[in-house]
Amino acid sequence: MNTQREQLIQTWITSVLGSDQFEINFLAGDASFRRYARINLNHKTFMLMDAPPEKEDCVPFVSIDEFFDAHGVRVPHIVAKDLEQGLLLLEDFGDVLLSTQLDENTVDAHYEQSFKQLIQLQSINGEGHFPAYSYEKLMTEMSLLTDWLLPSLQIQPSEEESALIKRTFAILANAALAQPQVIVHRDFHSRNLMLLADEQEQGVIDFQDAVIGADTYDLISITRDAYVQWDPVRVYGWFKVFYDLLPVSAKEGRDFEQFKQDADLMAIQRHIKILGIFVRLFERDGKSGYLKDLPRVMWYLLEESKPYAELQPFMQFIRVKVMPKFEQKYGKYEVVAA
Repeated sequence: MNTQREQLIQTWITSVLGSDQFEINFLAGDASFRRYARINLNHKTFMLMDAPPEKEDCVPFVSIDEFFDAHGVRVPHIVAKDLEQGLLLLEDFGDVLLSTQLDENTVDAHYEQSFKQLIQLQSINGEGHFPAYSYEKLMTEMSLLTDWLLPSLQIQPSEEESALIKRTFAILANAALAQPQVIVHRDFHSRNLMLLADEQEQGVIDFQDAVIGADTYDLISITRDAYVQWDPVRVYGWFKVFYDLLPVSAKEGRDFEQFKQDADLMAIQRHIKILGIFVRLFERDGKSGYLKDLPRVMWYLLEESKPYAELQPFMQFIRVKVMPKFEQKYGKYEVVAA
């Protein structure tokens, strides 16, 4: 990292904290140009986000963080910011990800807390603050399956199959748009929720892609997580816990059976997208870590689509045309009994 940037950071933190007696430790990061460092001064810690403006735009992060913070969502408070330099000093949420604390005995209580916070998030009017999770966006996401997964298996759908795929994607996109539209975090799962010292509330991170979309989307992200799996009966139990927390307006003309269907169809849209994304992460970006999760996501898709007659022609195509090559290349999912 260039020393000029280091110098700039040192000077800025000194002016913000009114002292140069702090320790700074950069954390191992992901592949983006953003870096994070923990700042320690007199036994109090802060998080520095270093986002060089020519490489990263931290304005969306800041505006969403401040909007959420003002509306009671438990996001990191911004202690200080210099957007021109791309520097932010944030509250330190610590290191305890919810994902590391989940097991058969703890998950129900943790998830119920997550659901309560999700309901609170959904109660905020986000109109005008977030883009719509539009029909086009939903369709483009699902086309990742045809753009990345199918080519990786050397599968070229016929005209008839392509039309069938498009029709099925349209059914799923329309099902998402027919649901109550609320603020959607879009990555609300146990690796983006943190347990905070001395707080009941979970810390929420990685919210910069928030949109206005279906009220089941975030529920699906956490209960049918691409990285961790729970017993399907238990998952439907969580759907009921969440449904009972919903405001009356979200249940009008929508009994639990309808809600369950809404959630299933939303899940299927998401699985289709993720199958494409994980292949793209490998083939385009050289990230192979997600390939091991592909069979689980495919298993979800096969299982959750079973009750829905309108999806069967597409699923037949997946079972007959896709699965033999998929299992050969990416492996077979071994169901772990919960």
